[in-house]
Amino acid sequence: MELRQLEYFVAVAEDANFTRAAQRVHVSQSGVSAQIRQLERDLGAPLIDRSGRVATLTAAGAAALPHARAALAAAAAVRQAVDDVTGLLTGRIVVGMVTACTIAPLFDALGAFHLAHPGIEIALVEGNSDWLVEQVRTGAADMALIGTASAPPEGLDALTIISEGLVAAVPVGHPLAGNKAATLAEVTRYPIVCLPPGTGVRAVFDQDCAAQGRRPDIAFQASAPGAVADLASRGLGVAILTETMAAGFSGQLTAVVIEDIVTPALLALVWARAESPALHELLVQSRQAFAPQLPG
Repeated sequence: MELRQLEYFVAVAEDANFTRAAQRVHVSQSGVSAQIRQLERDLGAPLIDRSGRVATLTAAGAAALPHARAALAAAAAVRQAVDDVTGLLTGRIVVGMVTACTIAPLFDALGAFHLAHPGIEIALVEGNSDWLVEQVRTGAADMALIGTASAPPEGLDALTIISEGLVAAVPVGHPLAGNKAATLAEVTRYPIVCLPPGTGVRAVFDQDCAAQGRRPDIAFQASAPGAVADLASRGLGVAILTETMAAGFSGQLTAVVIEDIVTPALLALVWARAESPALHELLVQSRQAFAPQLPG
C-alpha cells in the first residue's frame, strides 16, 4: 500500500469520477485506475463500484475512506513537522524598516533571533512605508516596520507599536515657539519641511490638510527625520514630525502640538498572514522586545 494509491482513491471517492480525479492529481486516468486496482488487490476487496456512470464506493470503500484520509493527513503532518524544524535551522528572512529608522527594540529582536537561530540569514531593507507594504504583500519581505495613518494596511496582520499625534517643530525665535499647541491653520501659514509621500507621517499630514481644505507650502522634503529637523533648525520651514521623532531634537527645536489633527500616526510591524516558522519565531522576539512601549 502506497500513499499515492490512497491519494488517488480519496480523489475518486470525492469526485465520483475517474477522469476528474485524474485531472485533480495530475495523473492519467489509466494511471489512477491501475493504482486503485493494485490497492484493491492488496486489500483483497473492491473499493470502487465501476458498474454505473458514476464511480461509487463499495461497502469496503466507505469503510476505508476515513482511514485513507487520516493516513494522508498524518503524512502531511510529518512533512510539516520536518519542514518547521528545517525552517528554523537554515534559510533566510527579509525584514523591512522605514528609512533612517533607529528603533532599538527592532534591533534587539533581530539580535535575539540571530542568537537563537544562527543558521538563518537575516536581510534588512529600507524604504518608505508604501514600498515596504508592497514588499510584504508580494512576499519579497517577510515583515516590515512601517509608519501609517490611522490603521494598518488591509490584508496584513499588524502589531501597532506607537500611536501618536503630529507636532510642528520650530527653532527658537519662531513665532510658534512660545506656544504649547497650534491649529493646522496656524501651522500652514509657514513653509513646511516634512517627510516625502509614501510615509506614515506625510499621509497623516496630507489627509488632515485635505479634510480642512488647506494647501500647505511644502518647502523641503527629506527621507530621514533628522534631515527634516536639521532643515527646520536653520529656519527653512516648520518641521512636521511625530512627538517621538521631535523628542530626539529637543535641543534644536521646540515641539508644538497640532491640536486639530485627528488622524493618529502609527508605527507598526506588518506581515503576511501565512507565517513561516522563522517568521513566527521572529514575531515572538519582536513582541517581547516592543512589550514596554506597546499601546495599552
